Order: sequence, then structure tokens, then C-alpha cells
Amino acid sequence: MKNSIKIIIAAAIISLSSITSCKKPQNIDSSYAYASFKTECLGTELDGSVMLRTWGKGTNKADAIEQARKNAVRDIIFNGITDGSAECNKKPLILEVNAQEKYEYYFNQFFATGGAYTKYVVANENRTSRIVAKTSGLENWSVVVDVDRAALRQRLVDDNIIKP
Repeated sequence: MKNSIKIIIAAAIISLSSITSCKKPQNIDSSYAYASFKTECLGTELDGSVMLRTWGKGTNKADAIEQARKNAVRDIIFNGITDGSAECNKKPLILEVNAQEKYEYYFNQFFATGGAYTKYVVANENRTSRIVAKTSGLENWSVVVDVDRAALRQRLVDDNIIKP
């Protein structure tokens, strides 16, 4: 008697799981195109560079990838990388409070389109994916990038933004 009840329960669970697994995939809500995602560490290299998965929003794929590259460099400079692999140095390069505002003149030029930040970040075009729906002309893309953290730190030291 006990075995037949177990068999009936197991059959019911299998039936329910097979029915729910066959349902049509749901579309991602277009409001997620406005969501923000954290940059995460994928690993480090011995030369002082880090591999990150970062996110960018834009009106097309190219704009979103460019924004993702800026976000990766900005997170390393001001926020640090707290998500993902523990290999990454979690501390930001600049520990000073409100440094982005204090050195606004410097960072506005640094992060301008085609600015100096491009020397320190390389996007892997083969490792990009649109993770949310396109809505109202806005797309959100994830991008894997390599950021030369050591060279970026040296640049900030040379430009007297941080102390050695």
C-alpha cells in the first residue's frame, strides 16, 4: 500500500514537471531594458588586467557596448568590483569621497567619446549578448571586457589624481 502511494505521488510530480517544462517561453518584459546590472569579475591576469562582464545601455548595439566599456573603467576607478570571482581587487583605484565630482574636468575628457579610457579597455565582440528586450529605442547588452587595471592606475598617478 505504501509503495503504491509513493508511485502515484512520483508519477504526479513527473507529470506536473513535464507539463510545466513544455509551456511556451515567456518574453522578457520590455521594462527590463531600463534595469541596471552590476559589473562582475570573471578573472585576473598576471599582468594586472582583469576580465569583467559589464553592462551597457544604448540606442543600438554599438552604443550599448561603448557604454559598457565606459562602465567597466568607471567601476574600477570609483566603485571597485564586488560581484563575481574573488580574484579581482575589490577596492576602487580612487578611495577619495566624491572624487568624480572633484576631478570632473579631468574625467569628462577622460570618458568622452574616443577619450583616454579606450586605451585601457578592450571588449570581446564575440562575447556579447542582448539580455533584455528592445524597447523605445533602448537596448541593454552584456559585454566581456579586459581592463588594464595596472596601467590605468599608473595613468591616474602620472596625472596626479591619486598618490603612488
